[in-house]
Amino acid sequence: MTHVLVIGAGPAGTRCAEACAEQGLRVTLVGAEPGLPYDRVALGKVLGGAEPSVLAMPDPARLGIHHLPATRVTRLDRLARRAMTADGQAIAYDHAVLATGSDAWRLPLPGAEHALMYRTLEDVAAMRAAAIPGEPAVVIGGGLLGLEAAAGLADLGCDVTVLHAMPWLMERQLDAPAAATLRRHLEARRLRFVMPAATAAIEPGAVVLKDGTRIPARLTVLAVGVRPNIALAEGLVTKRAIVVDDHLRTSDTHVFAIGECAEHRGQVCGLVAPALAMAEAAAATIAGRPTRYQVPTLSATLKIAGLPVWSLGEIAPEGAEPISIDDAAFGEYRGFWLREGRLVGAVLCGDAADSGFYQGFLGAEVGDRAAFALGPAFFKAAA
Repeated sequence: MTHVLVIGAGPAGTRCAEACAEQGLRVTLVGAEPGLPYDRVALGKVLGGAEPSVLAMPDPARLGIHHLPATRVTRLDRLARRAMTADGQAIAYDHAVLATGSDAWRLPLPGAEHALMYRTLEDVAAMRAAAIPGEPAVVIGGGLLGLEAAAGLADLGCDVTVLHAMPWLMERQLDAPAAATLRRHLEARRLRFVMPAATAAIEPGAVVLKDGTRIPARLTVLAVGVRPNIALAEGLVTKRAIVVDDHLRTSDTHVFAIGECAEHRGQVCGLVAPALAMAEAAAATIAGRPTRYQVPTLSATLKIAGLPVWSLGEIAPEGAEPISIDDAAFGEYRGFWLREGRLVGAVLCGDAADSGFYQGFLGAEVGDRAAFALGPAFFKAAA
């Protein structure tokens, strides 16, 4: 029976292992972290006080998957088709799937080694242990993970300041007005922001900016982005990540790569939906049903410190026609971008109830712009 070795027990790796097992293949799932696979996307729940067990995914053993937690693969012997582990095991495979994800990026700054990261359950445990109510904490990074960490620390009673290198928060998912709506919501929860901020050093008790400003910090968390983990890709074609074809094969036809460690047609995914779609396509191909990976429509549905945020497609692309409704009094913002009258991108902040309606319009002609921006009830009435 064909043996599939999946390396990486995050959401993508676990789903690929399950899909392979469901198709009658023998599967081994190796994960570097202890315990059952867990939903990394929902780490904020544990930071906020929930038990880690709320993140646990179903036990892979229920599908006959051989799960090896707390096991780190150090090398692939691709000629012999076996994986070597840190504890001296050699695991033979017919097909290997690299689902090693990304590693949190530690800024190359003086003192950065003393900052905490926000990526794993172990990181969350360290943050909770270091958080002292009433003491100052600094989060470096105003993306999704940084804001989630900041909100969690604020809920633990810390006096939190967020430093962000860009002019507005979550610049990849939001335009400036949407980010302003989000900022007002977070400031109402007593978070403070310094933007744009250029960090120079992390010192005991403070974070120092390049202009000499010192921000008090009993605790510092780095959340400035991730880098694809391609440590096992020696001898494979790599660019930013491990290069794969439409079937998620690497340059070695017996090795596949999925999720954040894979680069497909020049793109590296950073969301769960495309990672899971990769997992399904790779499993089907391995099972003898060659399936091309179809990039799903990229949308993100988030809730940041209780505020719904949704984005779709291209955000504020150059040359596109913008449409927006900014209701600061109610803490709501809607932004849309059209190209030749067709929807190419959208942002909802504060109320995402109409996201399904707008997602269905991606690539379609909008028509009555004012009615469209107000939502489906107004749009249908105008029609």
